Amino acid sequence: MQITVMRAKIHRAIVTQADLNYEGSISIDQDLLRKSGIIENEKVDVLNINNGERFTTYAILAKEHSREIKINGAAARKVQVGDPVIIIAYGSMDIELAKKFQPKIIKLDEKNNIA
Repeated sequence: MQITVMRAKIHRAIVTQADLNYEGSISIDQDLLRKSGIIENEKVDVLNINNGERFTTYAILAKEHSREIKINGAAARKVQVGDPVIIIAYGSMDIELAKKFQPKIIKLDEKNNIA
């Protein structure tokens, strides 16, 4: 049996921009993506800690070391600049492997640096 589990998480990223007129997605600093294990164009869930909003989108690259977390398109209505969010990527795996699997988690400070 295959199940879906959290495989990567960026915890408490601070939204730096929200652009309603962009086509969609979440722009994430390329360095943070690499360190979290989330890849470009991967489906992610975004959870807004301040207001409880949750939405699904996909990750795109922001400039490396910019510490940018930018919500684009319609989802920009679900955040305010400065909101802390959790970004989660999932994967499917065999249930026995999932019992032993350890997801990659990075925790950020208020400036989107790895804490």
